[in-house]
Amino acid sequence: MPTPLTPLRDELLGTVLGSAEAVDLLLTALLAKGHALVTGPPGIGKTTLAQTLATSLSGAFKRVQFTPDLLPSDILGYNLCQPQTGEFNFIAGPVFANLMLADEINRASPRTQSSLLEAMNERQVTIDGETRPLPDPFMVVATQNDSSSTGTFPLPEPQLDRFLLSIPMSLPDDDTQLAILRFHSEQQEIKKGTPILSLEELRILQAATAAIPVSDTLQRYLLSLCQAIRTVLGNDHAVSTRATLALQRAAQATAMLDGQDAVLPDHVQSVFSHVLRHRLLSEDTPDPESLLHSALEQTPVP
Repeated sequence: MPTPLTPLRDELLGTVLGSAEAVDLLLTALLAKGHALVTGPPGIGKTTLAQTLATSLSGAFKRVQFTPDLLPSDILGYNLCQPQTGEFNFIAGPVFANLMLADEINRASPRTQSSLLEAMNERQVTIDGETRPLPDPFMVVATQNDSSSTGTFPLPEPQLDRFLLSIPMSLPDDDTQLAILRFHSEQQEIKKGTPILSLEELRILQAATAAIPVSDTLQRYLLSLCQAIRTVLGNDHAVSTRATLALQRAAQATAMLDGQDAVLPDHVQSVFSHVLRHRLLSEDTPDPESLLHSALEQTPVP
């Protein structure tokens, strides 16, 4: 069923071939006013996907290449003293954007990664005791190379918990790779068109998404799924309250993308693993996928 986001989805699908699941999850995070962590090996389109989303929106876009020598001030900004007057002027960092791409976020030190915690959770930053609000809407799309790659740092648990969704991307199949080769051989570059969605239109869609009703029965289903994970791990803190709220918001966004006026069990199930997968990494879970699948299988569906 066509939705207001159909043209945007088509644009993303046409730019990064073979990425249907990643596109839908990225749009889910956008509608739910959440942040997305895109994972996978280098060279499979993670950055291109985020950039295409940014150029399809009418807001400000900033990209930061995370490296081991990156400092928190390089992201948040800093106060610069003017020698002539002795006054301090604030130099805004790239976080002051509607969409910020944190490219290869796990190549920066945990201290620099953690500088985004307040921005991602509170939509504000505090520098030298002064709090400054971030633009509305505000979204962080972070790409992460496989943790086995050289020169990477693990993301801290609080950082992982602030991403609404983790979006896995992998090397596409042979037919898709052939289509990519043909696509790039037929044109010199990917042309950037005019924005497809204005910020005002996006705000309206986000508000409509938050207003999609979730029945008491569905909320109890959400809680049961999360409790199933806690029970297996024997840790009441394995899945935070923020994670449960994220699951509800992601389910609402999935319903919006599906053109439905209420959240259904299918919507919860489709995003369950993507909401919780990255949050279980801090629990040293050997096989989070099996654990998530088991929770879905064993929890009664209303």
